[in-house]
Amino acid sequence: MFNGKSILITGGTGSFGKKCIEIILKKHKPKRLIVFSRDELKQFEMQQVFSPKKYGCMRYFIGDVRDRERLYRAFRGVDYIIHAAALKQVPAAEYNPTECIRTNIGGTENIVNAAADCGVKKAVALSTDKAVAPVNLYGATKLCSDKLFIAANAYTACETIYSVVRYGNVMASRGSVIPFFIKQRNEGRPLSITDRRMTRFWITLEQSVHMVLRSFELAGGGEILVPKIPSMKITDLAEAIAPGMPTVEVGIRPGEKLHETMITAEDSRHTIDIGQYYVIKPETFAYRGPEGIPVPEGFSYNSGTNERWLGVPELRDTLKEQGVDIS
Repeated sequence: MFNGKSILITGGTGSFGKKCIEIILKKHKPKRLIVFSRDELKQFEMQQVFSPKKYGCMRYFIGDVRDRERLYRAFRGVDYIIHAAALKQVPAAEYNPTECIRTNIGGTENIVNAAADCGVKKAVALSTDKAVAPVNLYGATKLCSDKLFIAANAYTACETIYSVVRYGNVMASRGSVIPFFIKQRNEGRPLSITDRRMTRFWITLEQSVHMVLRSFELAGGGEILVPKIPSMKITDLAEAIAPGMPTVEVGIRPGEKLHETMITAEDSRHTIDIGQYYVIKPETFAYRGPEGIPVPEGFSYNSGTNERWLGVPELRDTLKEQGVDIS
């Protein structure tokens, strides 16, 4: 469905954007593939890999999602938008709340309105498990972002379809704990673990991209698509990266949870199982996506009670597949 189409990725120079562009160029032949981001250096570095000369469809737009006028210029003639731009660092968001709000909430509102006015066919926003029952500002802003995308299907009075994809920690992405563990291992220091009971959902970068691209086929508008992915224990991850190395418990940081949730018991009343994914259906207007089996009432999708787990051997194999140095 992407052949001959124009696709724009906000925050396109991030970990997700780079992998997404790599996969689209391998599997599809888009008319235009646009990177929209505000960092000129990262765009320059990205052009060394995905050069417009080599890949005639590539375009690079410097811009900020806070700048509505720039979005209108960038969205002209665009068929599909992947909204990946966000301020994501939890401590930075706590210390700079207004900046996080302006980007994650104000920026998303700008995208919703510009996409509607420019005739974009579909827009998919990337969410996070931290948006569910949030305990930090970053999660709260992403919850607002999700709500804006969902509500846009009812109030924009246009043909644009807006959907949300929600998943957990992305292996080896920027901000992942993996590089930090590797650095401590290489320096011969004990690995710093916040809490030995901590669990997280885990997905590879490639899996997250395939899910987002698949969501364009599944999206009917207003749903939140959630993948069925495994959980892992932070202690198992440490053992996979540095077998036998000592660890030290440093305590949970402000705004962190012991376990993450992607679907709450309250959401279960309007959540269906469509096989590879769960779908949280919109509550305020008709659902137009694929049909599925309703989950049991009171169902909760939590990293601590998940049925699927990655143990140390599986984590090591997955890390190797992702090119992570675990030697």
